Amino acid sequence: MAGGETRSPGTVLVVEDEESIADVLAIALRYHRFEVMVAGSVREALALTDRTRPDAALLDVMLPDGDGRALGRELRERRPDLALVFLTARDSPAEIVGALGFGDDYITKPFNIDEVVARITA
Repeated sequence: MAGGETRSPGTVLVVEDEESIADVLAIALRYHRFEVMVAGSVREALALTDRTRPDAALLDVMLPDGDGRALGRELRERRPDLALVFLTARDSPAEIVGALGFGDDYITKPFNIDEVVARITA
């Protein structure tokens, strides 16, 4: 690329209703040159996904207007190529196995931001 420019590794949709967590994720991902969109609800996430083409989605499981797993299933149907990573405080084996049935990865809170970035870039 001309002038030493580097290309973005992709666009990530962060779906998280806790603003402080969404901000930390967005800042870290932007630092690693990702383009980031943030949604605080299922409805907002679906609208953003319809208007744009994110490469990956980080989904909180508990959202104010619905279940992040149901959102993940809907996104998988609409965009089979979209990488889905669940980010939640729920850490039971049943929760993890259930989400991995249609998602690509599962990270529990509290999380290490370097791990989140590594899993998105993998």
